[in-house]
Amino acid sequence: MISPTPNMIAEKAGAVGRIVFNKPAKHNATSSDMWEAIPVILDEFEKDPAIRVVVVTGAGDKAFVSGADISEFETARSTPEQVRRYDEIGELANTRLTKCSKPTIARIRGYCVGGGLAVALTCDLRIASENSKFAVPAAKLGLGYRAAGIKTLMNVVGPAYAKEIFYTGRMFDAREAQQMGLLNRVVPDGELDAYVDNYCKLIGQNAPLTMHAAKRTIEELTRLDGQADLGRAAALVKQCFESEDYIEGRRAFMEKRKPVFRGR
Repeated sequence: MISPTPNMIAEKAGAVGRIVFNKPAKHNATSSDMWEAIPVILDEFEKDPAIRVVVVTGAGDKAFVSGADISEFETARSTPEQVRRYDEIGELANTRLTKCSKPTIARIRGYCVGGGLAVALTCDLRIASENSKFAVPAAKLGLGYRAAGIKTLMNVVGPAYAKEIFYTGRMFDAREAQQMGLLNRVVPDGELDAYVDNYCKLIGQNAPLTMHAAKRTIEELTRLDGQADLGRAAALVKQCFESEDYIEGRRAFMEKRKPVFRGR
């Protein structure tokens, strides 16, 4: 599969779709073309039933994503119109990641800063190596964060830690990030790939409709406007119970074998 830009790599490996921010010389700092590529790549992954989980990561061993490519600001973010356009592109990309119908994992090694942390927060799970570093340096740059972005962070770490992250703008290490609830797992650097691969295998074996129902229900329960669509959640549960996979799951349990789910 070909990505629209060389700054983003898209690849499939069995049940795993992988999105790689590919600008290692700049610690994978994001630019407009990278944001624009994300919906294109996700469209390809979502229409492929063989893909059961999506991994988002950064090229090289120095950074997941270090934030926005500031060198682009003078040409792409110097006027109100350009700022609005850039923000729209970035918001669309993050929304597509958040609403991806399949489970997503942020595989984090190195710096995960600013917009990079925002990308990681769009993923369902965050697994990081011990040498990872996290920060939102908006207060050091005079940037404003929209309510939706702050709410996403607050949903994960709570109001007190969200304030600390924004007020200080400082760098947090992986253990601090895990203590705040920002990370699901922290593993030794040399074990990161094997750990993420194992999680992908575990997820890939499970019933897609069940995971999708859980993902969308949690999405409803954490909506910014607080107006959860419980009817939607109930319909997703009903879909699970009416599926072929539910029949397969019961039979496999009775026959003492592993189920083979097909997402229908």
